Amino acid sequence: MYIRRTLEESIKKANKSFPILLVTGPRQVGKTTVLKKCEEKTKRKYVTLDNTSDRILAKEDPQLFLQRYEPPVLIDEIQYAPELFSAIKCIVDREKKNGLYWLTGSQQFHLMKNISESLAGRVAILNLQGISQRERFSEFNYDDVFTNTKKALRQNHKVFDLNELYNIIWRGYYPALCLSNTVDWEMFYSSYLQTYLERDVRDFASISNELVFLKFMRALAARTGQLLNYSDISSDIGVSSPTVKTWISILQASGIIYLLEPYYSNITSRMTKMSKIYFLDTGLACYLTNWQSSNILETGAMNGAMLETYVVSEIIKSFWHRGKRAPIFFYRDKEKREIDVIIEYNGKLMPVEIKKKSSPTKADIKNFNALDRSGKRDKGFMVCLTSDYFPITENVIAIPVGYL
Repeated sequence: MYIRRTLEESIKKANKSFPILLVTGPRQVGKTTVLKKCEEKTKRKYVTLDNTSDRILAKEDPQLFLQRYEPPVLIDEIQYAPELFSAIKCIVDREKKNGLYWLTGSQQFHLMKNISESLAGRVAILNLQGISQRERFSEFNYDDVFTNTKKALRQNHKVFDLNELYNIIWRGYYPALCLSNTVDWEMFYSSYLQTYLERDVRDFASISNELVFLKFMRALAARTGQLLNYSDISSDIGVSSPTVKTWISILQASGIIYLLEPYYSNITSRMTKMSKIYFLDTGLACYLTNWQSSNILETGAMNGAMLETYVVSEIIKSFWHRGKRAPIFFYRDKEKREIDVIIEYNGKLMPVEIKKKSSPTKADIKNFNALDRSGKRDKGFMVCLTSDYFPITENVIAIPVGYL
């Protein structure tokens, strides 16, 4: 079963404007599938560097590899052969055509380094994550509720009951899982982690003890939605803080986690400088923290953190899947006033609070006033478990999770 992806429109636009298109993202989110769907009526060749013989040829003789697989071509898992980048550059500079090379990669750290050195200005870079809520449940041309509120509120939306919502959060967004109830959850994530540790972490990070790295991932998953304290994690798993920072950069580059930065521009100097950490797939976070069912998760100690992680990941995907960067931050000052998310859009700041409750009040959004000093405060939102949207104040709207 194929579900139409929002990124399709950005892929088609980029193909008309750049000779090279790179789609990055974690393993098994559908990068190759969406590219093949966009090009199913043409004769674009396909090759994957997961294939050992093709990988060896690409590394040892890039020119011969590109003669064998002439453009237009889709090269899967390009990170395995960075030797191709210089050869591709020569071809696109000579041909001066758009849409020659489509590339995918699931390890951005090495990709970005090589691209900045070899392909700058020639490549469009798009980021794909797992299936978004709007891709799965809503009309395809669904307007973002934060940036086009009036139009979005007039459209049909998914109405979740509590059990259904937490089953979605627990199961996660990888296409194999969220589009089929027959795929075993535990087996999928166990295999996923094994592949990730063996192929991405071992190949690119030279980590000798994969069990310690897995322990590190579990420690991070237990902190999703929290401030990132390197020293605490270092103490928990018994490695140095510099090692923790390096390992976090690996998870970022793999599209596994997202570090949400604090917003502190021209508001006050008395603000936290630490980031907050979010897993980009709540199913993976649930597996790592050993929540064995959605019912146990919903009544457990991490139910609020997982709901917040789900909402933040949906906000991120709403931008990334439209080919845009995610202009989002959080707020926390020395007085411990917090705002879960701030969206900076068209020069304005839109505060967003996330609560596991169905009847929010003005008390839940009192910290929005911390943005008044900026002079940029715009409308705000409370994402919660209400069944329909309603105004909390004149410029703050409560919206159901199903409206994302």
